[in-house]
Amino acid sequence: MCLVLLGWKAHPDYRLIVAANRDEFYTRPTESLRRWDEVPGLLAGRDLGAAGATPGTWLGVAENSHRFATVTNVRGPDEARPDARSRGALLLDFLRGDAGPEKFVRGVAATPDDYNGFNLVVSDLETLWWHSNRSAQAPRELAPGFHGVSNGCLVGTLEPDGREIRTGTATPAWPKVRDGVRALADVVAADPANTAGYLDVLADRTRAPRAELPHTGLGRYGERAVSSRFVTHPMHGTRCSTVLLVREDGRFEMTERTFARFGRRKGTVSQTGRLELP
Repeated sequence: MCLVLLGWKAHPDYRLIVAANRDEFYTRPTESLRRWDEVPGLLAGRDLGAAGATPGTWLGVAENSHRFATVTNVRGPDEARPDARSRGALLLDFLRGDAGPEKFVRGVAATPDDYNGFNLVVSDLETLWWHSNRSAQAPRELAPGFHGVSNGCLVGTLEPDGREIRTGTATPAWPKVRDGVRALADVVAADPANTAGYLDVLADRTRAPRAELPHTGLGRYGERAVSSRFVTHPMHGTRCSTVLLVREDGRFEMTERTFARFGRRKGTVSQTGRLELP
């Protein structure tokens, strides 16, 4: 997952709103959003491409324990260790476990080299926590409001003024995070139930200006090619867009739209249910 936009307790009728794009190589085998027979209560897509590891996921909900988790990789020129544990398996540890979000992320933070770089967001729908094993910042509880993560080791948060995005560091939020968080907030303000509106936010293919590109080892062309919210690189691009809406009464809807090479739409699936919220 390369862009995750979050509305956490940002609307009186919604506990959690998520709009996320998963960017991956087109050749990596994947199964679409579904309930897993072998993990009762788990609703998630399924990543089949982690060599030597059990299948994992990039975003999921545990219906029987009102848990949510998602992960993005942190890009870096040396982040290709084949011996590292799957980041998708990290999500399953939380979704199948019973440790609270804070305890879980602090435990993961104690062994930062077990994985390649990641941003991890986990919640029991009472608190929401972020952690990156490539950040100098400690694991952090995210306050009610709007947040976003991509492939840098930082989280962007919308200030109360409604336009400024802060990261808590000297490094600014990437343009896709900055503009994506603002766009998410606009949809929530206009119509928080508008799944099509969130998918439109995720579908934006506007590339960042060269002066605002990060430097993550891809070179100038590569950085710009993946700087948009929706990525259409020849070998690697947005494989799916996911929208999760969790209402304050526990009802939820999760929609996934899948794509082939260069953004050709493949299909859309939606699942609904009800969570016992804390």
